[in-house]
Amino acid sequence: MGERLAVVSGGGTGIGAAIARVLAVDGFDVLVVGRREEALRATTARISWDIARPGAVRAVVADLADPEQVSRVAETVEGRAVDAVINNAGSYRGGDSGTLAGVAHQWRANLDANVLTAVLLTEALRPALRRPGGRVILVSSIAAQQGGGGPYSAAKAALHGWAYDLAAQLGPEQITVNVVSPGYVTDTEFFGGRMTPQGHARRVAATLVGRAGTPDDIAEAVRYLAGPAAGYVTGQVLGVNGGSVLGR
Repeated sequence: MGERLAVVSGGGTGIGAAIARVLAVDGFDVLVVGRREEALRATTARISWDIARPGAVRAVVADLADPEQVSRVAETVEGRAVDAVINNAGSYRGGDSGTLAGVAHQWRANLDANVLTAVLLTEALRPALRRPGGRVILVSSIAAQQGGGGPYSAAKAALHGWAYDLAAQLGPEQITVNVVSPGYVTDTEFFGGRMTPQGHARRVAATLVGRAGTPDDIAEAVRYLAGPAAGYVTGQVLGVNGGSVLGR
């Protein structure tokens, strides 16, 4: 058993799986949380095998928008101090916007998937956060800063405001709270097969470095914020977007 524990939501595939891997390599025990048991089990087995540390990564199946299931995640921690909570779970939720009822349903679905999941998991684990030295990291999106995603953009932007508030609350206990805001990243399930060659080319052309991001790019930013070198960094939004949106 490692000395440090990280909890990563949305950890079965894509960015979440890459985050789980780098943290496990750095010696964390990692608890990955998601709704799809098969994806979670495959990821935990693959990472544990690759780093030759059996049991380093464990899985908990839970819908983080459901308070009762979130409580089960907290119970799985089994009394250990939690060194890092990485709120990566989230997705774009489409819907019928032709009626007011449809608009309301779509907005609630996006807020539940991207904001409520992070709030409930963080609040459930808040008593267990290591003091001093705990880390809370929220994975947002470039859509929060440049728009284009309707309710998804609004939901991700809400994470920024909440992160500032949470950083002020937890700062006196020397717990940091930061946001990683990815730009266009390939090798994830976000677009669900909807990405066209033209859409890909347009997004790459919007960067200053001439390439799309990878899950590992985002994972490395999380690795920094979760590590000892970032102890004086809190209340910040770190854009990892190839220059598509410049820092402000």
